[in-house]
Amino acid sequence: MIANFTGMRSFLILGFPGLSPKYYGPVSALLFFFYLAIAIGNIFILTFVVQVKSLHKPTYLVFCHLALNDFTFGTSTLPKIISKYWFGDSVISFYGCFTQMFFVHYLGSVTSFILLVMALDRFIAICIPLRYPVLITNNSISVLCGFAWLIPLPLLLTIVIHALNLPFCKSNVIAQCYCDHISITSQACGENVIIAQVTTLCMAMFCLLLPLAFILFSYISIFVVILKMSNPAGRRKTLSTCTPQLFITCLFYLPRCFVYVANTVGFSFSLDVRILLILLYSLFPAAVNPIIYCFKTQDIKQTLIKKMKTTRIGIEIKLSFL
Repeated sequence: MIANFTGMRSFLILGFPGLSPKYYGPVSALLFFFYLAIAIGNIFILTFVVQVKSLHKPTYLVFCHLALNDFTFGTSTLPKIISKYWFGDSVISFYGCFTQMFFVHYLGSVTSFILLVMALDRFIAICIPLRYPVLITNNSISVLCGFAWLIPLPLLLTIVIHALNLPFCKSNVIAQCYCDHISITSQACGENVIIAQVTTLCMAMFCLLLPLAFILFSYISIFVVILKMSNPAGRRKTLSTCTPQLFITCLFYLPRCFVYVANTVGFSFSLDVRILLILLYSLFPAAVNPIIYCFKTQDIKQTLIKKMKTTRIGIEIKLSFL
């Protein structure tokens, strides 16, 4: 479908162009259960940490911010692609597409800065532990996480406003499972398109590479401190305190780096594979992070086991009186 820039009222979400219609049902069901995993897992983490007072600590406060971010990202991206394959509804309004684009890039940028806060927490805890109780408190972490949500906001608003002012005169088909900047601006025309894309790339590098530089510095410093420890048990215990953070950070950055490096060296993916890779590295961490919180964080794991045992004992007592 072609429209000039005066008549562009909506976009069409293409999804996976090579997918046979007979698989629409299974794919929509798979995406729906994927969204349920994201929603249930992250809402559980938020509720659990808020209710258990012993978990009201800086580290778990950062987890809550990341869980909120992951839940919001899944909610802003998955329902539309699910409705495409479940109900055949691939149309998204013009401004709805730009709204989705804003949340996709904004929440991705927020994740990057939250991971920076997470790395800072572990860096101070392991490298300068005597200063940790003074520097890292619930209030200081709340302020830092607030900045993580605030810093990308003006940048993304600038990107969206710039893209909105572009003339759209090409196809209105979005070759993606959700609206993102590249998919939208590739349908625009005029000399300002290149300016918008380069500006967005620079802002994206700022939001991704600046936090990544500090994250790498932090974890390299942590590994140096751990290797200098003479006690093997102490090394294992110290390393275990930052294992969840390492898993979460790797899940976010490594797939992105793989795709970017592959494109740089000239390794090309088919459109379906590229869309699948982007969907996976965007949404897979949001589904897996709650599992990492529960099974790789000792405080949450032990508290959860205690509550399950208490609940089981309570049920057994009630049944004994029946």
